[in-house]
Amino acid sequence: MKLTVNNRTIETTAETVSALANELALPAAGVAVAVNNRMVPRTEWETYALTEGMQVVIIKAACGG
Repeated sequence: MKLTVNNRTIETTAETVSALANELALPAAGVAVAVNNRMVPRTEWETYALTEGMQVVIIKAACGG
């Protein structure tokens, strides 16, 4: 299926946010995910289903000043 991740269209077989995170090799900590402008708590990643055309925003924490 096709998803838009950070304004880029990708093709994926991931059916959940957790599977997408694994597919994209996201770090285990310091990452937030929003789907269709709704933040998805990490506790829901395993069960939050993705469907064709969803908009996903991935935010990685950064240190600095």
